[in-house]
Amino acid sequence: MRKLELSDIQKTYKNKTVVQNINLSLEHGIYGLLGENGAGKTTLMRMICGILKPTQGRITCDGFPISLLGGNYRKLLGYLPQDFGYYKDFSALRFLHYIAALKAIPEKQAVQKIEELFALVGLSDAKNKKLKTYSGGMLRRVGIAQALLNDPEILILDEPTAGLDPKERVRFRNIISALGKDRLVLLSTHIVSDVAYIADRILIMKNGQIIQNNPEEQILASVAGCVWKCVVSEAQSKELNQHYIVSNLKSHDSEVELRIVAKNPPVPIAQPIEATLEDAYLFYHAQEHRKN
Repeated sequence: MRKLELSDIQKTYKNKTVVQNINLSLEHGIYGLLGENGAGKTTLMRMICGILKPTQGRITCDGFPISLLGGNYRKLLGYLPQDFGYYKDFSALRFLHYIAALKAIPEKQAVQKIEELFALVGLSDAKNKKLKTYSGGMLRRVGIAQALLNDPEILILDEPTAGLDPKERVRFRNIISALGKDRLVLLSTHIVSDVAYIADRILIMKNGQIIQNNPEEQILASVAGCVWKCVVSEAQSKELNQHYIVSNLKSHDSEVELRIVAKNPPVPIAQPIEATLEDAYLFYHAQEHRKN
């Protein structure tokens, strides 16, 4: 199994630092990288892929700097960017053969692998259709197939479910879950449910820094006693919304049931309830002007 080590990684553009003080050790399993848009997730993943060079620090694979491994590192790597390029007039079959050629995969090996991948992502019946006729979900499945062509030991997926409907997102999660059994998978998203069920470890990123790096149960334990349920009037609901993190709101006639993330009870009648990963994510991304 491969091991990636990130030591004191920083990336600065002119006067803006977008990734800072990243120290990570990644091995076998699925890592869910959660963060808001602009948190630095894509920049971090592009550095791990060797597309960008860190301004500071170094990234190693099995102890060797990836900058020196070159093609040997790329052979280990599969990458699905948030917006991967494709030729609209190519069929999915032709596109994957084209990508296989770019990756220098022998033709005989490519033919067999491509058929396996079409079966894996559920596109065998549509492989001869042009990509311009594909739905967003189908294109993302082509994206994961192209990332897997070289049977990578390290799989980097940047916002793979962005724009997908719930059914396609579930399908995609299931595919990723199966892939994580025998490789290192780093999955970036701002959709908490995409990693809640499949990630072995959760990384929460904010303002270019990793602020949490633990299994889900440890992250939930860290916010135990910080999630509350209360039923209040509409006027109270509006007031609480202005001062607290409200993770859910449900109206009942003239009353409103609120789920609130806060260190202390927001109102005397509030009852503590079990936290979810979404609650924890909101807790660690709390706006500074709100009460905690």
